[in-house]
Amino acid sequence: MSALVLLRPWWLAAIPLLALLALWLWRRGGAGGWERVMPPAMLVAMRTLGHLRRSGGRSGFAPLIAAGLLSLGLCGPAVPRADAPRLAGDGAILIAIDMSPSVAESPALADAQAAAAEVLTAAAGRPVGLLLYAGEAYEVAAPTADPATLESQIAVLGSGTMPGGGSRPAAAVALARQMLQRSRDAELVLISDGGGVDAATRAEAGRLAGDGIRLSVLTLAGGAGGTSDPAALQALGDAAAPARSPAPVLGRLSRAGGLERDPTVAALEFHDLGPFVAALAIIPLLGLFRRRA
Repeated sequence: MSALVLLRPWWLAAIPLLALLALWLWRRGGAGGWERVMPPAMLVAMRTLGHLRRSGGRSGFAPLIAAGLLSLGLCGPAVPRADAPRLAGDGAILIAIDMSPSVAESPALADAQAAAAEVLTAAAGRPVGLLLYAGEAYEVAAPTADPATLESQIAVLGSGTMPGGGSRPAAAVALARQMLQRSRDAELVLISDGGGVDAATRAEAGRLAGDGIRLSVLTLAGGAGGTSDPAALQALGDAAAPARSPAPVLGRLSRAGGLERDPTVAALEFHDLGPFVAALAIIPLLGLFRRRA
């Protein structure tokens, strides 16, 4: 069964108010309060002459029932669309790959390459750039609207790619902040085994967040030697996942940009059942138009 969501849930606030009004009407009585001051015989006579309703319950509550159905319709019950359009965001994505010896000289490098390739696919039209780091960070490619050009560069990475050892993710995050500072809704994807995460790295991650740049982390396992701290690495990011199962990060990348904050575009992802629910309000209202003898 498809998950039911509410596109405009704040309209549910009207339901308790309508319930209180219905309770007040019920306690007030079907004759509008006249039964409290009229003798029973006069009340019967007034109802016989048609000046008072014989039973105010159903017809009196009909407008409230209709208002409740309208409120339910306006809150936007919806189900996800199987054919929802995939629209690209406009924020750049920058991939930072750890090329320290613990990664470059181990099977973890293949995982890093595969994860980077999946990020290129998940970008869905967004500009993608690439940087590599070990003891220092180096810009490989500025964000480009044709990320397929990065595939060959990622594929040829090896143990001799970087000119030196060490692992300084702080340098990578600082360089990423420079490269993305003019891009709205930008995202840095850091692919690493967690080596070298220190106070400087956390400080640079804080500056990155201060500039409005999101940080996602894909952690590598099986590095060759070195000192890695995957837990500290994951704590840096807004989203984190293992490089071998990056679905949580990839899902966020494919939906990021300004789209998720635009209610008009977000509504394209769902079938809005609200108009059909609101149309049901005509049923209780039709009873108010029936002719009385």
